Amino acid sequence: MKKHLTALAIVSSLSAAPAMAQDLDIKITNLTNAIYFTPFLVAAHDKHSRLFMEGSAASSNLQAMAEGGNIAGLSTDIQAMGGNVVENPAAGLLAPGGSTRFILMSNKDNRHLSLTAMMLPTNDGFVGVDSIKIPKKRGVYTYYLKAYDAGTEANDELLTGGGAPGMAGIPADPGGYAGMGGSGVTGADHNSMIHIHRGTQGDNDPAGGISDLDSGVHQWDNPVAKLVITVMGKHKKHDDDDD
Repeated sequence: MKKHLTALAIVSSLSAAPAMAQDLDIKITNLTNAIYFTPFLVAAHDKHSRLFMEGSAASSNLQAMAEGGNIAGLSTDIQAMGGNVVENPAAGLLAPGGSTRFILMSNKDNRHLSLTAMMLPTNDGFVGVDSIKIPKKRGVYTYYLKAYDAGTEANDELLTGGGAPGMAGIPADPGGYAGMGGSGVTGADHNSMIHIHRGTQGDNDPAGGISDLDSGVHQWDNPVAKLVITVMGKHKKHDDDDD
């Protein structure tokens, strides 16, 4: 039986458990001014599994996450390859300046960590990390995460309520700073592969202009998030740990 556990819960592996497992205390902090993160997917997995890869085309499940915050497909993919996952550790959106903290289990087969979440308000921007090799030694390890563009939708910066793949526009601005009536910033992306997000342009006209985003509020520079992994002790894994 698949188990999807959230904050402060140890995630059970879908594959046969090895003799030893390692607990990771993970904290993610939103470093932006007015960008919200949709529910995170965090996974410990083997070296052959990926949620995304910079410079490659987005999968349909990555597109669903980047355009609408839907992590279900990516979660199914990574679990089918034997990965351990935590879904939605913040129990909803992670607001600017906010943090979420939880426990994830790794083992000798799942020695890499990846995570992803959509950034709102953007067309297809997401925060992510691709296959960090999990340290073996106890200690605290800090990483600063970049914003990526999935390359699947033009960054028109128009708040339309769109969010499903193929539906143009930004789903929502949770902070409530966006306007309406923009004409649209740009056409199709020059780079259709996953790439570093160039940020938002915005304008200062809430009832028109080229963008529905506020140039004084919604812009950001990388990094957009802070990831702290605390590697704790190893423990024996028993057959009844998944019950």
